[in-house]
Formats: sequence, structure tokens, C-alpha cells
Amino acid sequence: MTRRITAGFDGSEESRAALGWAAREAVRRGLALRVVHAWRFEPYEAVDASDPDTEAAWVRDMLAEAARTVTARHPGLDVSTDVLAGETVEALVASAAQAEMLVLGSRGHGTLVGFLLGSVGQQVIAASERPVVLVRAGDEPAAEAAGREIVVGQQGEPEDSAAALRFAFETAAARGATVRAVRAWTLPPVFAYSPGSLKLLDENGGLEPYEKKSLGAALRPWRERFPDVPVVEHVEMGSAGQVLLSVAGQAQLMVVGRRAHRTAVGARIGSVAHGVLHHAHCPVAVVPHD
Repeated sequence: MTRRITAGFDGSEESRAALGWAAREAVRRGLALRVVHAWRFEPYEAVDASDPDTEAAWVRDMLAEAARTVTARHPGLDVSTDVLAGETVEALVASAAQAEMLVLGSRGHGTLVGFLLGSVGQQVIAASERPVVLVRAGDEPAAEAAGREIVVGQQGEPEDSAAALRFAFETAAARGATVRAVRAWTLPPVFAYSPGSLKLLDENGGLEPYEKKSLGAALRPWRERFPDVPVVEHVEMGSAGQVLLSVAGQAQLMVVGRRAHRTAVGARIGSVAHGVLHHAHCPVAVVPHD
């Protein structure tokens, strides 16, 4: 199967920015691009469509025009289009499963828009087995070039963030960018200390040296795999979301891991991913844990 990036497109400014980002990333990585629209028959006020066939033709024409625009900017890029029938979340999640990543448009400081309404965007992110990248309207090559770093959050043991670190290093290698790996830490409650943990902390010289050592251990295999990628190790006391956002000003892309939490009202993507998605001004990649 051809390796590819999939971009959702509905004609909105957000989806146009997402399509542009996906096309540039596909060129960098030497991948194909698939442009999709999740559709079911609903009359549009903006077009004279009174039947499913007319509306479906309009959707296909919209995708074809988007593909022509991309091909004109990137003549060598392999571009295909597809109309996804059926329930929106299931269609997009299934499409993502066949791709290296799914790229969608996001308004920011609120819910996803376009073909993703209300909780649908969160459901796609929570259910996808592949990385989902959210791109703001107005994200252009010039804005992308202003950032120099791929910022990635690391937490827990090395295996807990392996998927996010791999995505960050692969992206940095394709762009010639620096990886800034961020590990945030907070003071645990006194009752959380056990004799074993106290001994471990004492051997490492305290909490902050221990956190630095943990980040170094998590990065070691990726430094070895990508020796040409510059790395900045960033350890700071504070909440993970706040620390990540504090360094977002230099970021071309923010990468966060995701372990979906199932609740009685549906899937939740976690407070760190949720906060970064709503407040980071750069594109954000949400990468499911392996």
C-alpha cells in the first residue's frame, strides 16, 4: 500500500490551511497525499442541490479543485481524492488508519469546525490509531518557517512517550529542525513517597536531577537513530500543559501524546492534549501511545 498523508477538506479556511500543511509535509517526507471529505446528503443553502446525486457531484468537484490547486503548487506530488460515505467519525477514523497521519483544520480556542462539529473532533482524535494533526486557519509556509523547533512533551517512562518522540524526530529530520523535548514535573504529595522512591531520589541528587535523567533516558534511542537532529532538553517545574505552551513561540509544530480515557459521556483525550489544542498557535500533532 502506498504510504500517504490524509487531509480532511470541506472548503473552509481551516481545511484549506490543513490541506496546505499536509501537502508540504507529504513533499518533505516523500509520501502521497489523499484529500477526503466525510459526506452524507444534506441540502446546502449555498448551492442548488435538491438530490443526493447533485450534491455528491458538487462535493467531488470541490475535492477535484482542491487537488488541482495542490498539484499546481507541488507538481511532483501524488494527489488523490475520495468522498467518504457514512457516519463522520467512523469514516475519518477509518481513513486515518490507512495513512501515516490525518490532518484536519481547527479554529482554535474552541471546537473543531467544518465537517467536524461539537464533540466529533474530539471523538476522532480519541479513537484514531494514527497521529492526528490540527492546523489553524492562516497557517502558511511563511508562518511555519518562523518557528525553528519541533516541541514534544515527554512524561513517565521511556516507552510512555516513544510514539510521540518518534513522530517529533521524524518530523524534525524531514524539516532540518531542532527537537525541544519538554518534561514537566510537580512536587508529589508527601504520602506518595515510599522508602524505595526516596532512596532513588537521593541517589539521583533530588527531584530535578532525577527528572533530567529520566528525560535523557527517554531521548537516548532517538538521538542514536537520528544523530543529525539537534536536541534541546527542557525540564521545568509546572503543569505539563503550561510548560509546553510557554515554549510554543519557537515551535513549527507541537507534539503531544494521547491516551484516551473512556467515560460515561464518551472519550476524553486528556487535559494536556486538550489544553494545547485549544491554546497553541502552531499546528498540533496528537499521537496515540503505542
